[in-house]
Amino acid sequence: MPTTPDLSTAVWRKSSYSNTQGGDCIEVADGIPGIVPLRDSKNPEGPALIFEAATWASFVQVVKHGEFRPA
Repeated sequence: MPTTPDLSTAVWRKSSYSNTQGGDCIEVADGIPGIVPLRDSKNPEGPALIFEAATWASFVQVVKHGEFRPA
């Protein structure tokens, strides 16, 4: 069974694509080996989504190359 990583000391930063009006923003914590945690900046005490680093890198590449089409 996978364990939940301890993110209590994580340093979070807002996405560079987040708007400046304080609206829909995500934050990412860098420097945690093997994973990429994301959270909603409006709810920093809420849950984080945890992705394997390789899975996240693949997703980012697909989006950058325009291969991802939202439903």
